[in-house]
Amino acid sequence: MPPQTTAFTAGLIAAMPGLRRYALSLCRTADGADDLVQETLYKAWSQQARFQVGSNLNAWLFTILRNSFFNQTRKRKREMQDADGVYSARLSTSPTHDAALDLRDVCNALATLPAPQREALLLVGALGHSYYEAAALAGAETGTIKSRVSRARQQILGMMQLLGPMDFAATPPATAPTPLCAYV
Repeated sequence: MPPQTTAFTAGLIAAMPGLRRYALSLCRTADGADDLVQETLYKAWSQQARFQVGSNLNAWLFTILRNSFFNQTRKRKREMQDADGVYSARLSTSPTHDAALDLRDVCNALATLPAPQREALLLVGALGHSYYEAAALAGAETGTIKSRVSRARQQILGMMQLLGPMDFAATPPATAPTPLCAYV
């Protein structure tokens, strides 16, 4: 370590108790003070090149700490405090069983597909392989995989009485679809 860095490090260590006392007087909590001192030391260390040798290190550190505290205070003014979770509870929605039913319907529809179509659809749609990768894995031509995936998608959409992929939206259809069990 260069001698300047060693002296700077020693100065940081020597200033820590005073920084913590000042941070405690500002934050009024030990955790907040520790976080503020840590942030101050991080900023000072990362901006070490901006410190002018021979100037007052303590004054520079206390200025960084004070400015960091006021920046945090300004930031907190824009945030809503919700320690007991009342506001966040209003924003949450209760889970529905529709997703589980939809998944069961899709699984049942997948089971009715011919094996080559099901394999192609799962490789591309569920596992995220490209058509080229799926073709290599299935031992088929790329065009064959594309047509199998297309036919499988159309067949599943037809079984579930959907017009297209956008019908998988969260809003329920105007009329209840025929249960998928009727097709099986």
